[in-house]
Amino acid sequence: MAKAKKPRYVDVSNSSMVVDCPRCGLRTARFLDHCRNCGYKLWPSSVMASAAFKAWQAGDPERRGVVSRYDLEPPVEEEAPVDYEARAHALGIHIFPSSNWPFVICLGALFLGLAAIPFGSEVRIALAVVGGVIFLVGVVGWVVIEDVSMFPSDATSPGAGPH
Repeated sequence: MAKAKKPRYVDVSNSSMVVDCPRCGLRTARFLDHCRNCGYKLWPSSVMASAAFKAWQAGDPERRGVVSRYDLEPPVEEEAPVDYEARAHALGIHIFPSSNWPFVICLGALFLGLAAIPFGSEVRIALAVVGGVIFLVGVVGWVVIEDVSMFPSDATSPGAGPH
């Protein structure tokens, strides 16, 4: 006797991706072989559940093509990406601009910390000088250079404009 090519027990006209578990009554993914809550066996095997999902997906490949058998509902496609900076500004939340200068400051602090270890006096002085220079370059870069490039001041003073 020839085997059936399509899986049995699949209603391809039903677009629902969830089913109520016969044992616990909670909603679970329709094409998983076990209920996610109680472990009740929904399909005889995972191979049959996968074949049923593929047959269900072939019933409407345009809408069901992006769906996984683990999903409870089809994924929602968002039209435009969310501009988190604009949304935070509208909510009154200040987001700091990203910067690499804190890493330079930490590197300087590392050398300053190494200078506190009881090495020879020449080594300690050299580590302190190198650490202090790197630390100050980081602070100046973060506070002066980056702040001016992120927030430029106006060229004209407030009282110098035409009246």
